[in-house]
Amino acid sequence: MAAHSDLSRLSVGQFAERFRADMIPLSGTFSYFCASVPLTEEDVKEYLEEPIAALPPAVAKRLPKISIILVPYLERVNSKDKPGGKDRAGKSSEFISIEKPPENRLSWASQLRVGSDQVLVFALKDQEVAEYHYRFYRLLATLLTDRLEESESAAFAGLLREELAGNVHGEVDEESWHAKQALQRRQSKAMRDTKAFRDYARAAFIDTLTLYLHGICCDIDVETGPRQLPSRFLRRRLKLLYDSFPPPEGYAVFPEDLT
Repeated sequence: MAAHSDLSRLSVGQFAERFRADMIPLSGTFSYFCASVPLTEEDVKEYLEEPIAALPPAVAKRLPKISIILVPYLERVNSKDKPGGKDRAGKSSEFISIEKPPENRLSWASQLRVGSDQVLVFALKDQEVAEYHYRFYRLLATLLTDRLEESESAAFAGLLREELAGNVHGEVDEESWHAKQALQRRQSKAMRDTKAFRDYARAAFIDTLTLYLHGICCDIDVETGPRQLPSRFLRRRLKLLYDSFPPPEGYAVFPEDLT
């Protein structure tokens, strides 16, 4: 179903509320509404069914009810551009847009809560499927991070402390890289349980879990570079996630799983 032009200036929250009753169920957890170009059966499979089917059962079971909204474009609007353009937390609001916004206002994904449901909004136009999958799994990883058991958080933090004690360089993605740099600049003993360490541990877990989930679904390559966590330490993290959240039957994570 395509969005009408008079809906193009609705905020993501207004849009989610208006079309809440029109969501199409995909499973007990997921439903969706498409306000972008009409989806073919192949599109539904590629954007929705396949990435959801690849979720580890232990992950899917812990997620809240999730509504996925697919739109043409998302536009960031802050208080300098529009009165009341920021929410109470001071974050930029985002609006549905049919026309492509300026590059400095272009957004690709948004997350909000409507009632007891989590709503994930994705802009589809001019976005590659691989980029959409990455952003999809990143938002799911963020949701799961807030639902970890204490023992799971402690086990991952233990790996990070071992890496810090061994002066292991690099990280999985940009957010954890910057959080690690900030931690090491501020503290001589980076392994202590401080807010800076907890911020770093959260960013590192989200980045690592995003890679893990994305890798189950798709054949992806980890880019090498000076900021990349060495492969043997990355494997240790992925093995920890594998043990806690095994992939669905028939899906591989490590090369040896293919045999």
